[in-house]
Amino acid sequence: MTIRVRQIILRRVPQGVPVADDVEIVQVDLPTPADGQLLVQNRWLSIEPAVRIRMGGSASSIPKLPNYEIGAPLEGAAIGEVVESNVDGFEKGDMVVHSQGWREAAIIDPANPAHRVYQIPRGENIPSEAYLGLLGLQGFTAYAGLFHVANLKEGDVVWVSAAAGAVGNLVAQIAKLNGHRVIASAGSADKVAWLKDTIGVDAAFDYHDGDLVELLEKAAPAGIDVYFDNVGGEHLAAALEVLRPGGRVALCGLISTYNATEPVPGPSNMFSVIAKNLTIKGFLAVQYAEHLETYRDQARQWIAEDRVQYRENIVQGLDAAPDALVDVLTGRNTGKMLVDLR
Repeated sequence: MTIRVRQIILRRVPQGVPVADDVEIVQVDLPTPADGQLLVQNRWLSIEPAVRIRMGGSASSIPKLPNYEIGAPLEGAAIGEVVESNVDGFEKGDMVVHSQGWREAAIIDPANPAHRVYQIPRGENIPSEAYLGLLGLQGFTAYAGLFHVANLKEGDVVWVSAAAGAVGNLVAQIAKLNGHRVIASAGSADKVAWLKDTIGVDAAFDYHDGDLVELLEKAAPAGIDVYFDNVGGEHLAAALEVLRPGGRVALCGLISTYNATEPVPGPSNMFSVIAKNLTIKGFLAVQYAEHLETYRDQARQWIAEDRVQYRENIVQGLDAAPDALVDVLTGRNTGKMLVDLR
């Protein structure tokens, strides 16, 4: 028995910001799951900037993670409901997080590390889509970057760029929950107002409003100790100017380069790293996976105590996913971008 489903495939390599013709929605037949497999009906799709890198034609790349093949479906984090199980421990109706998104349904193999399957605890009184945000990779990236990469210390002043994004707003909140002064930057007045009024950062600015170093120095006149970088480019250069001696950079993302078709020059003030004894460390959250469940326990407590805001931008249906990706890549979203496939 087969079922017919829709999925989004890569039609051609984008040049710059993706456009509608770079992808295509096609119908395919899924077979009955074999032994050790699940048939999962996807309910939520996570829209993540890293998808753009794997589409190819970008100045960035992800080591050890190949580009999508032309004609093959895109991949990304999703939450789905098990509709048929041939795997011990999984039952019909279970909700799972996995990597086979950008399609209405998928055959999932929990033993395959590439499928990154996580079984959401049964009976948990938390919306399942939280596992694509606060309880998922975005929340854990914020936590790992602050505590295991930047080694956050008492009294540190933290600057986070793209602070209204899925990761950035959680960086700001987690740092605030731990008693730190937080400086946030974003790309519009509305986002700055949200960061100040709802998230509660100590200072925030729109990076379009003037010279980036001057804006940062005004927000943090005594300097910063930690920079959580989601942007790269001029933002990283500004951080090197304003970081205090012994400062640390958690290099999480470089979204300013993802649509670039040629290599982007790095900061011209790298001697600051030497002169001020700075540390710049890049990371992927999966490199700290042994701490994930510890983080989730803490995040569940924050949810129970209503101490964290997690804003979601939700669009409806698989057809909306390509435009949602462009919105994320061009900074039109605030918080987490999700596609509701229910």
